[in-house]
Amino acid sequence: MSGPAASGPTLPTRLTGLAGVRHPVVQTGMGWVAGPRLVTATAEAGALGILAGATMSVARLRSAVREVTSRTDAPFGVNLRADASDAPERVRVVVEEGVRIASFALAPSRGLIARLKDAGVVVVPSVGARRHAEKVAEWGADAVLVQGAEGGGHTGRVATSVLVPQVVDAVDIPVIAAGGFHDGRGLVAALAYGASGIAMGTRFLLTSDSPVPDAVKARYLAAQVADVTVTDKVDGLPHRMLRTDLVDALERSGRAAALVRAARHAAAFRRESGTGWARLVRDGLAMRHGRELTWSQVLLAASTPMLLKASMVDGRTDLGVMAAGQVAGVIEDLPSCAELVARIVAEAHAVLDQLPGAGGRGRGDRSPA
Repeated sequence: MSGPAASGPTLPTRLTGLAGVRHPVVQTGMGWVAGPRLVTATAEAGALGILAGATMSVARLRSAVREVTSRTDAPFGVNLRADASDAPERVRVVVEEGVRIASFALAPSRGLIARLKDAGVVVVPSVGARRHAEKVAEWGADAVLVQGAEGGGHTGRVATSVLVPQVVDAVDIPVIAAGGFHDGRGLVAALAYGASGIAMGTRFLLTSDSPVPDAVKARYLAAQVADVTVTDKVDGLPHRMLRTDLVDALERSGRAAALVRAARHAAAFRRESGTGWARLVRDGLAMRHGRELTWSQVLLAASTPMLLKASMVDGRTDLGVMAAGQVAGVIEDLPSCAELVARIVAEAHAVLDQLPGAGGRGRGDRSPA
């Protein structure tokens, strides 16, 4: 096993101190994308890789964690779904396998946070609103990842440039900025907002270490900013993705056609994951809580991982969901994770050195936690 290279410039922040990584850059736990290969490459590059536990069975999650730890000594994290019916089993894997960091796409409960912290796991929920950040901070979260509207997948309506400073002013834990980041200029901007680092999904998806099929990567690289849309027709929540035939069909479909399509995808997900219909509907209803969703949206919400898999694993860009941040429209290359992280940090230093009066010393949030 090896750890990340120790050479080259760094930007120490509260995030790097908390996570034990060299660079304040996070690769998000993208379903079907952030597997052992990508996470290992990210960790070896000195950034924080997050394993996509939410789209893995419990057994596969354990084997994936062990695969990463067999390849690198560097810290990494696991992404979990707090609302999943088997969340306790997944938390057990994280604790038993000695994973350092647990991230959550939805805010975990106070009890779940306490259980992980008692086991020495760093807890980093993802949120899209100031009030949610305040809540998880009060419950004991160690840091919070804040995604603005520019981010891919499920997203809110407040721009990153407005949301991140709000959260930084509201909580006293490290804030990781997400939504619209892809280079060193963005990292400097996030530090200027008071964040302790940046998180990126689409940018890491578009690397040579990403397992996504080449044809899918080509589709992303060909996209313009205007090709990235937001729709609530998949599962009732605003979802930022590339416009595809599936998105067009969902937006045109009436309720009957949408229900048939949703049932077909749900059946496929049930076969793939071994999930029973009862649990599938239960998970969908959990997502429905507090929202007015049709039954087709309940089924699609529960089987969204299958829609992602169609693109990210099977290469079916015509049938699947292609979650994408707005930055997909400006990304033009496929560097390795090592090249990407080194480039971002070097660009950040160059930008900082050029700031009037900074003298290369204006490093934002530099002090480790």
